[in-house]
Amino acid sequence: MVCNGRVSVLEEPLKTTVGDRTAKAMAEHLDLHTVGDLLHHYPRRYAERGELTRLADLETDEHVTVVAQVEKAAMLGTGRGRRLQVVITDGSGRLTLVFFGRGAYHPQKELLPGRRALFAGKVTVFNGKRQLAHPDYKPLAGQEGAGADAAADEWAGKLLPLYPACRQLASWQLQQAVDTVVDGLEATGWEGVADPLPAALRAERGLVPLREALLKVHRPKTKADLWAARDRLKWDEAFVLQIALARRRHAAGQLPAVPRVAPAEGLLADFDARLPFTLTEGQRRVSADIFADLATDHPMHRLLQGEVGSGKTLVALRAMLAVVDAGGQAAMLAPTEVLAQQHHRSITEMMGELAEAGLLGGAEHGTKVELLTGSSGAAARRRALLDLATGEAGIVVGTHALIEDKVQFHDLGLVVVDEQHRFGVEQRDALRAKGNRGDDKRTPHLLVMTATPIPRTVAMTVFGDLETSVLDQLPAGRSPIASHVVPAADKPHFLSRAWERVREEVEGGHQAYVVCPRIGDSAEEAEAKGGKTGKGSGKGAAEPPSPEDEAEKRPPLAVLDVAAQLSAAPGAPLAGLRVEVLHGRMQPDAKDDVMRRFAAGDVDVLVATTVIEVGVNVPNATGMVIMDADRFGVSQLHQLRGRVGRGAAAGLCLLVTEMPEGTPARTRLDAVAATQDGFRLSRIDLEQRREGDVLGQAQSGARSSLKMLAVIDDEDVIAEARDAAAAIVAQDPELTAYPELRGALASLLDDEREQFLDKG
Repeated sequence: MVCNGRVSVLEEPLKTTVGDRTAKAMAEHLDLHTVGDLLHHYPRRYAERGELTRLADLETDEHVTVVAQVEKAAMLGTGRGRRLQVVITDGSGRLTLVFFGRGAYHPQKELLPGRRALFAGKVTVFNGKRQLAHPDYKPLAGQEGAGADAAADEWAGKLLPLYPACRQLASWQLQQAVDTVVDGLEATGWEGVADPLPAALRAERGLVPLREALLKVHRPKTKADLWAARDRLKWDEAFVLQIALARRRHAAGQLPAVPRVAPAEGLLADFDARLPFTLTEGQRRVSADIFADLATDHPMHRLLQGEVGSGKTLVALRAMLAVVDAGGQAAMLAPTEVLAQQHHRSITEMMGELAEAGLLGGAEHGTKVELLTGSSGAAARRRALLDLATGEAGIVVGTHALIEDKVQFHDLGLVVVDEQHRFGVEQRDALRAKGNRGDDKRTPHLLVMTATPIPRTVAMTVFGDLETSVLDQLPAGRSPIASHVVPAADKPHFLSRAWERVREEVEGGHQAYVVCPRIGDSAEEAEAKGGKTGKGSGKGAAEPPSPEDEAEKRPPLAVLDVAAQLSAAPGAPLAGLRVEVLHGRMQPDAKDDVMRRFAAGDVDVLVATTVIEVGVNVPNATGMVIMDADRFGVSQLHQLRGRVGRGAAAGLCLLVTEMPEGTPARTRLDAVAATQDGFRLSRIDLEQRREGDVLGQAQSGARSSLKMLAVIDDEDVIAEARDAAAAIVAQDPELTAYPELRGALASLLDDEREQFLDKG
């Protein structure tokens, strides 16, 4: 980023300001590398004089920074066992500090009763009491002794910033580093710090300048200062990201594409005529939007999301048929072979003779529907490749195998990406590039599908460069699904009753799924067998582990183990039933065989991993038991549950857990059991996750650019920023009149974030 002809001071490495040692620790442990990184490492909260952190709310294993007062201190033991024990209080509870050996002498002189200080460390448990062992601390001067009143008056009302910290860097160390940076910037009048927001926009929104916002967020004199800083910094985050997305929308609109308009009579019309049901109003509305996009001379770029079972695949198929009718081809990219096989089977069954072009009995307006995966046999692969190259096959469903160089299309007009978040940008673009053949480069239309309902602001933020269609209406005939949490640890007989309910479903002529978190037959899972460690492992932690600790340490339940326990021995809960397993490491033919037999009713109970999460449609399956349900996310549980209740009979979903009541994991399960509204659950899911999981490492491989903005809480800010960004980009796509904004955009869009933004 350039300001006034030189590199912005925000891009300068931290070592030039805070020293090599501190800069190295910040880079390694907090991912802070530049002056700008540090200035945008905002305080997580602020303490006031008289405001004491609630020690009663601290959780074991949490790294905390607290403001508290020494209640008593005593040197205990002798020799090597000598230690200083300090008890601090904040008015809500007490916490013990312990310093061992030589490390006890200095704090003994400073941590006297009545003194107040900042303390930082990891909360552990010893003899049933919470403690901080060898915490870092910083006395708050001016709290006692002569002259205390004058110092206290200066300190009174001051907002004390507490920063997100780590074991290697305490909050006050970060504050000292920030103070060093801010003092330097104040001395130069913040020279080299460009403001990316246009002045007119700042005035319209009543936002303070960037330098003022940065000063006030780190050194607020009043709460009004803090709110003004937050308002500005939230807007920055929303606006710069929306500028990036608006530019992508604009660029996509400039690309050439072949308009695809289906004739009144043809493959699509014949398909609609053979449907045994009426399209829902939502399906008709979304299809109309898609057909309008396909008819334009620039590529469609649309996200299709909706509730489980709302008919997204049907809508996508109608779009593919419209493209085939117009002389083009369509490719559906699925993340797994199981899902690709399910889509291929579902499409060919829905199309019937329309998918049998060239075969005896095939329809006049028919086409071929090919399946291409990594495990396709040599003969099947040769046939598929030939049919795609000649145009004989109008539709192909496949996995990453579609991206291989040998795969060539006669005229690829539409790419449908299912569960697109599982693909990298290179994979998706490699498939779309197969439509750019000859001298007349044209970009295929793109339809992205996700089976996970997304809150409106997340869609605007994560998929802001796509037009969004929502299917929120379930087709007629979908049955209700009863969901219940089964507390296996608290009430073991509930689990026994769960297996009885599965048997009752089978005896009633139906089928059931049992879902487990892992497979259980690989050395790769040795680490999982150790479970999650760390609970109660702090120094001196000798208290017996809680049920929640034990549940986390136990290896996740495995498909092969559970299947054997349920049916192998006489007297097992499901003995006598036809139980099969399905998981991702089975050979493709074996997986397909199991799914075919399950769909045909030849298997009573399918014990599987999450390979059945999406795309699996067996209307006769009415029961599902999810083992270790707390190991799954809210949206994933909702997707799994959507595999039952797809026919005339009501569905049943049992969420088995060993987590006690009141724990966050149990609360998540209770929320899933309480509603079938996927959009409501997606909000709950997001509220319980870190913001970075939405826009940071989990999605992009880069640090989250959102530090102040919350995509759920700040819906209005995001919506307004989107409108403002669209208006600026429409007038000036290259931002030639906004050099500071271009600089901020360049800082946001490093290579990894560019890939993240391009996932839409």
